[in-house]
Amino acid sequence: MNIIQALEQSALFLYLSVGLLGLLVGSFLNVVVYRLPIMLQRSWRQECLSFLEQAETESIPPIVFNLSQPRSRCPACNHPISAIENIPVLSYLFLRGRCKSCKKSISIRYPVVELITALLFILIAMQFGVTLQGCAALIFTWVLICLALIDVDTQLLPDNITLPLLWFALFISLFNVFVSPQVALIGALVGYLSLWSVFWLFKLATGKEGMGYGDFKLLAAIGAFLGWQMLPLIIMLSAFIGAIFGISLIVIKGHDKNAPIPFGPYLSIAGFIALIWGAQINQAYLQFISL
Repeated sequence: MNIIQALEQSALFLYLSVGLLGLLVGSFLNVVVYRLPIMLQRSWRQECLSFLEQAETESIPPIVFNLSQPRSRCPACNHPISAIENIPVLSYLFLRGRCKSCKKSISIRYPVVELITALLFILIAMQFGVTLQGCAALIFTWVLICLALIDVDTQLLPDNITLPLLWFALFISLFNVFVSPQVALIGALVGYLSLWSVFWLFKLATGKEGMGYGDFKLLAAIGAFLGWQMLPLIIMLSAFIGAIFGISLIVIKGHDKNAPIPFGPYLSIAGFIALIWGAQINQAYLQFISL
């Protein structure tokens, strides 16, 4: 019996395996979310200096900085994080949320991201099982989590992630994993143009930019992945979720209502909801309006 057959025949084994994978992926996502924006900023700076033919004025240590190097360290005392200190969730609990060396608090976000990723992966396994749809949905969810967190931290949705997601969605459509190539292409076009149109209408009316181009590309990728039929639901859900969070921030935390709020996390949440329950929600809505 091979691994795939074992996973298919044992639901518990499948969920445990996918949950473990989610923990590991969540741990890696924490690294990507922190390091990728820094890598991009350094790259953009070098490109600007090269274009302007200017020399570097700041002293930046000439060390390799990517997703694998240097080793993760405590930001407070620079203590290198060993492998035993980097076990998802368990290390955080064992260390009681503090650095082994300096005893400074470790952000609760790290184990939370790992746990959420694991739970979402298990939910996908329950919905799709061991199928091409399930594998594609895991990648889709992985990318949405990463984009949502980067947008929260930096208000950026990097092309390095959104565009590969778009091309991945168009590629798997060739095999009709979720939708046909025609539906995926229309979904990409409608997804991009819908937010692009809102952007320009808002800018012409107020003189301000209501969102960034990264949001257009993200919705294009989601539209290509799930099809244009899901876009009305995704747009309504993201607007609704964004309104709830925005009002909560203003009322509870006194957030400046004129301060920009990233829209990528709400698109990501709506995209995941549509992935898992979109068909049922659309069907329920059609039945409701037909009454």
